[in-house]
Amino acid sequence: MPPAQPGMRIGLFGGSFNPPHEGHLLVAETARRRLGLDRVWWMVTPGNPLKDHGKLRPIGERLAAVRALAPGRHSVPTAFEARHRIRYSADTVALLRRRHPGVHFVWIMGADSLASFHRWQDWREIATSLPIAVVDRPGSTLSVLSAITPQVLARFRLPETAARALPLRQPPAWVFLHGPRSTVSSTLLRRQNGD
Repeated sequence: MPPAQPGMRIGLFGGSFNPPHEGHLLVAETARRRLGLDRVWWMVTPGNPLKDHGKLRPIGERLAAVRALAPGRHSVPTAFEARHRIRYSADTVALLRRRHPGVHFVWIMGADSLASFHRWQDWREIATSLPIAVVDRPGSTLSVLSAITPQVLARFRLPETAARALPLRQPPAWVFLHGPRSTVSSTLLRRQNGD
């Protein structure tokens, strides 16, 4: 698990990253800049329980690809979930809150993930444990805001102009961020590579 000091603002950006791409980098960098985060932990997961693992590259390959895509002191690629045998994001959140009680963690996701967030194991527990930053993705802007999770959490949404305050907000709290977008997706890249 990467080191973290009390008082730090750390974004948690989890995914299969199969493969990581420019769209992921835009999400991470938009959240980092707009929320004033000290670091973004790119959490390379053993595998998303809601996705097919048939074409999932080995975790070491995916971790190396994230390191190549997102170098620098603000990006921290990690695969600690595999080491701790964590399957669900709610368990990751619980572990991090126990290990680093003084750190201000923020869950980061692309808007396309928000649309299915209500299907995640213990999604309400995640939403009441950490603030959430949702970064716009092509094709998701309008439709995602009518999905179940944004409707349930509507009263806890901060205006985009207050995004920098999100890491210090008591959850539930979330913000929808707009910024540069990329139409690239991992699925598209796998198709192009014949995977």
